[in-house]
Amino acid sequence: MTRMFARRIAVVGTGYVGLTTGACLASLGHRVVCADVDQLKVARLRAGQVDILEPGLAELVVEGQAAGRLEFVVGAAAAVADAEVVFFCLPTPMGAGGAADLSAVESVAAEISDVLPYGAIIVTKSTVPVGTSGRVRALLGREDVAVVSNPEFLREGTAVRDFLHPDRIVVGSDSPSAAERVAALFAKLGAPTVLMDAASAEMVKYAANCFLAMKLSYVNAVAELCELLGADIESVSEGMGYDKRIGQSFLRPGPGWGGSCLPKDTHAMVQIAEAVGVDFGLIRSTIEANVRAQLRIVDKVRAACGGSLAGVRIGVLGLAFKAGTNDLRDSPALAVAEQLVLDGAELTAFDPEVTGPVAGMLLVDDPYQAVKGAEAVVLLTDWPVFRTLDWTRVAELMDGHVIVDARNHLDADALARAGLLHSGVGRASLGVTQFS
Repeated sequence: MTRMFARRIAVVGTGYVGLTTGACLASLGHRVVCADVDQLKVARLRAGQVDILEPGLAELVVEGQAAGRLEFVVGAAAAVADAEVVFFCLPTPMGAGGAADLSAVESVAAEISDVLPYGAIIVTKSTVPVGTSGRVRALLGREDVAVVSNPEFLREGTAVRDFLHPDRIVVGSDSPSAAERVAALFAKLGAPTVLMDAASAEMVKYAANCFLAMKLSYVNAVAELCELLGADIESVSEGMGYDKRIGQSFLRPGPGWGGSCLPKDTHAMVQIAEAVGVDFGLIRSTIEANVRAQLRIVDKVRAACGGSLAGVRIGVLGLAFKAGTNDLRDSPALAVAEQLVLDGAELTAFDPEVTGPVAGMLLVDDPYQAVKGAEAVVLLTDWPVFRTLDWTRVAELMDGHVIVDARNHLDADALARAGLLHSGVGRASLGVTQFS
């Protein structure tokens, strides 16, 4: 194994990826300076206050600062003054037409070009289009500074664990020596490391995320067929998952996929392909299938309410894009809720980690308050707490009797004992047609 030496590292950006990267690198023994433009956020981090919901992250931030290996500063220039390696962990949101917006990356590159130490390495951790390494190198205008792509594969809710126990580490650069230096930062983790050129490393993240999105859209499409043909998606997924070529992950049906990565990365992949004259219809169909999965949940709620949602009270359980996070970015749960509102429904919602306000609905701090007086209840995020609700009490509080379980998260028998009807996804006996 390559020996790991402690390095002086700067991390620009303290969002989900940046803060996790900085705190975890400090835990590996490196000296890390994290920079952000938000002065209030920097002050809170210095005080050990972490607003991101991520198991283990706050503890690493506190431990890193106490050990003198982690600090927080305002502005990228202040962080990179003596850095050997600089990680760009900057937002690359969906821009016009679906392409990634690189304005933050370009702005920081311009800001630090004159203050970077000689021979420093820039590492793009953010998900960026193929060719960004060359673009950053040109913006820097420094022959002595190498640019390396090191895409992140962090899942919200397990980001610290994913960083410290990775499936693989991908490092790409047109400078082999720079790639090896960056790979050495992670040597202590003992993970398989794949070295490649910069363009290939930049493509890996898009290719991986788009594949996962396709897998989720596929299982949602199969779930629709199951409802119509009398099959059960839970059994079908289990039977598929034991095939090692397929695997059991990402085979759970639901209200579509979302979050901070998959939506923007699928749209960006379409744009990347179109820019070189390729019609990537498979990804476009994946995106369209995701919208269909969301609308099918709306259809289930509408059917449960007799065909119309105008003025109907609906209880909503869960708004975050998945359990274990408070992130609402491109949340399929929120997309379904917003469509219910557009169809005239009056929503009362509860999520254990979302404090609001959320436009278009009443957000309450108790799940029983959310279901009170509801004609139907729709579960959109699979928080464990929802499995332990007192369903007899829920039945007494509701005006209706249908629970639309968009995640197949609940015990249908427990609901039945309480006099409630469970409407899941991909289960023929409990499909939309039952209420039409």
